[in-house]
Amino acid sequence: MEQHADGPDAAHRRPTGVTDETVAALGKLSEALETVERARGRLYDLHQLIGHADLMLDEAVALFQAAGHHDLAEEITTELLGRNVIAGRWTFQIVEDFDDGYYALFRQLDRRARDELVGGRRHLYEAQMKESRRTRGRPGHEARPGFDG
Repeated sequence: MEQHADGPDAAHRRPTGVTDETVAALGKLSEALETVERARGRLYDLHQLIGHADLMLDEAVALFQAAGHHDLAEEITTELLGRNVIAGRWTFQIVEDFDDGYYALFRQLDRRARDELVGGRRHLYEAQMKESRRTRGRPGHEARPGFDG
């Protein structure tokens, strides 16, 4: 594909015949996936924070033992240390189930929609928004890296 003089690169131009409605639908699907990506990050935060807290319990138990609170130290050790955070699962299992199920399917369907409808192009909605909002010829408003216009 040729490069337009002052516009997006070929990977960010709408293919001929693709409607505004299709670009909007792909944009909304992409936005939804980006939101799931953020949620996934928080799931990994949960995984790491719970793991860190579980390791901190070792020190708490030792401090309770040293302070003479043996029953409490034993209860923390047997009831809380290493406990599943939800039925039958530690957080690594939650992360794996999420990644292999919901997240994998979401990414697969996003890829399929882009492949089938716009030849795999990404962020067409945003590329069009950039074109409509930037000021041509102004520094910092270039269409793409390395384009002086």
